[in-house]
Amino acid sequence: MSDSKPSPEDELAGTEHPFVQHLIELRDRLVKAFIAIAIAGAGLALYPGPGPLYDLLAAPLVAHLPVGATLIATSVISPFMVPLKILLMSAFLIALPVVLYQVWAFVAPGLYAHEKKLVLPLVISSTLLFFIGVAFCYFFVFGQVFQFIQSFAPKSITAAPDIEAYLGFVLSMFLAFGLAFEVPIVVVVLARLGMVSIEKLKGFRSYFVVLAFIIAAVVTPPDVVSQLALAIPMCLLYELGIWAAQLFIRHTQAPAEPDPVTTAGDAASSPLTPAPASDASDALTGSSTSAPPSSTSSSQGQP
Repeated sequence: MSDSKPSPEDELAGTEHPFVQHLIELRDRLVKAFIAIAIAGAGLALYPGPGPLYDLLAAPLVAHLPVGATLIATSVISPFMVPLKILLMSAFLIALPVVLYQVWAFVAPGLYAHEKKLVLPLVISSTLLFFIGVAFCYFFVFGQVFQFIQSFAPKSITAAPDIEAYLGFVLSMFLAFGLAFEVPIVVVVLARLGMVSIEKLKGFRSYFVVLAFIIAAVVTPPDVVSQLALAIPMCLLYELGIWAAQLFIRHTQAPAEPDPVTTAGDAASSPLTPAPASDASDALTGSSTSAPPSSTSSSQGQP
């Protein structure tokens, strides 16, 4: 009766835990993430404070308003709620590395080595690309867009945007540019999972240019500057994604498993492999059985 043996050299052997223990660990990780956000929020509340944070966010628009014009609040609680939302959003962005580390620490024990090589670079690079997209929107796009819009404003109109409407506009633009800068991550994941090949991605290049301009026309304000500022980086990032996919696939392949049939055939054909015990016993039995006739025939030949 043959005993079934587990597959050798399993990296995750002996790391299984009960379901309740996983829930406890998940709770601890979430608590640590919320503590990091709370600490970042408390620090921002002390310095520079919710008001200066909103002033910093509104600086690109205020710089292009007419002289003496400011933003207005049309709701009673807007002067309190809008800076508080900015404070919470800033605290989450500052604590995002700690939050992502807690997520990684919870997931990593259940991953193989080649899966860790796949997930960890994607998490880090996607976070950096999102921050780069938000920074590109704030430092470059906002200034160009607000200058373009104010250049079309008639002289008889004094622009006084509402602070809550401006917050919604800023968050939508941040989200649009942050997600648009994730194009290389999407390309790498699709190629790594085998859903599309590198050749198909290269052939889809011209279609993606059209798709990028369509997306830019939908998610950005109806002006040429913001649409070009979103579509052109998306096209460049698509090319970067194709190059990164080729490099990424080469370094994150799973280790090749040995073929049991080939291994058994090689072992059987090896000259150093000993004969099976059954064959050896058969050979000994055959030689002992054939020995008496030879001795009898030799004795009959004597006079």
